[in-house]
Amino acid sequence: MCGIVGYLGKKPASSIILNGLKGLEYRGYDSAGIATIEYGKLVISKRAGKVADLEKIISHANLHSTIGIGHTRWATHGEPNDINAHPHTDSSGTIALIHNGIIENYLTIKKKLLSDGYTFTSDTDSEVLAVFIGDIYNRTKDLELSVRLALNEIDGTFGIVVISTHEPDTLIAARRGSPIVLGIGDNEYIVASDASAIIEHTRQVIYLSDNEMAVINRDNYTTKTIANETTTGEIHEIEFDLQSIQKGNYEHFMLKEIYEQPSTFRDAMRGRLLVEEGNVKLGGLRNVADKLRNARRIIFLACGTSWHSALVGEYMIERLAQIPVEVEYASEFRYRSPIIYPDDVIIAISQSGETADTLAALREAKLKGATVLGIVNVVGSSIARETDAGIYSHAGPEIGVASTKAFTSQLAVLSLLALYLGRTRNVSSVEGKRIAEALLAIPEKIQYILEHAEQIHEIAKEYSNAQNFLYLGRGYNFPVALEGALKLKKK
Repeated sequence: MCGIVGYLGKKPASSIILNGLKGLEYRGYDSAGIATIEYGKLVISKRAGKVADLEKIISHANLHSTIGIGHTRWATHGEPNDINAHPHTDSSGTIALIHNGIIENYLTIKKKLLSDGYTFTSDTDSEVLAVFIGDIYNRTKDLELSVRLALNEIDGTFGIVVISTHEPDTLIAARRGSPIVLGIGDNEYIVASDASAIIEHTRQVIYLSDNEMAVINRDNYTTKTIANETTTGEIHEIEFDLQSIQKGNYEHFMLKEIYEQPSTFRDAMRGRLLVEEGNVKLGGLRNVADKLRNARRIIFLACGTSWHSALVGEYMIERLAQIPVEVEYASEFRYRSPIIYPDDVIIAISQSGETADTLAALREAKLKGATVLGIVNVVGSSIARETDAGIYSHAGPEIGVASTKAFTSQLAVLSLLALYLGRTRNVSSVEGKRIAEALLAIPEKIQYILEHAEQIHEIAKEYSNAQNFLYLGRGYNFPVALEGALKLKKK
């Protein structure tokens, strides 16, 4: 996923944007760019390569503006090069845009704009959106209205931030299917695709919903739908701190997060596991306790690593609670006609809470009248807001691309859910206490394994040149084998 950072405040925007982009480098990217408004004109610097390469260019640009946008791109339309890098502008060079997502009908719009005499310099769908907004602005002379009208004509997904020399004290952000977070600081506003680019400046954030936009000025902001209906813009507080998104003494983030697992597994159970009672307290499910107790069937919706954790959850819940469980690949769920009964419970699992396919699947389930719950890590994420109830995994920010602590935290939560459901049905207090004590011992066992990592290093050296690996597992270990194979493929 591409990275987005926008700034409007009293400080030099370029340095804040660059630092934010560095914080998003873990996502992977092929090019980077930044646009600021300097003395009434757009100044754009962008190039293929790393943020460090962009920084070298900007260091000689003498940028002073307090408004700007920046982007790290992962190529979709058009090869990775300087021209296709973001930001993109309209034909007049007065409106600049950064964009995550895919505009599905960009060819239709581009054909119409070409017939109207517009030209294009890149191969991207994002430039088409920028030129389209500019075309509408030529008629409306209103930036907010132009963005809204353009987005109402767009098919596909987007997370965008727009600035213009016509309104040099305005920043406009909008989303559909691609996350956008608005950070509210002290006389400053920061927009990003991930809260990790914001935490250094403020903990107060608003997570935009799909088809919602934020119009930000120097001294205020408003949130509304792209249909121009005012929204509340609920403010959330970021729970993690700056240190948690830094590598510290570790070589890379994935290694850091592997070593965080004893504490994150413990955090997922903290305040929830009632060992002496052999039971579990899940406050986030209080309002749906009867639905869960009387569930005819549980259906998990997930993708990738979360799908593997859901498979483990299936085995645990069926064993302890004797409730039939199905695990659906979220990306396939909405493309057929799933049979959902009124007493089914649907549970969406996602680390970020923004997985597009999982979001689409849970919305399909809601349309069919299902009770929809969520297991997510990110507070205030789309899945957390769109489900009837749920459980946070409390794994903290996951910077490493290959999931580590998020997977084991999901397993911790699913273990708690299985015991919770089991105690309402078949599991005795004696058996519940035995399971609870076993769960409580897991962080220490993870720590023991990590303390003997040199043995793992030796095994890795021995087999590092192997051409093929075969992971075998049965029962609970079958989905763990799938997850192990996925990790090795990624690396």
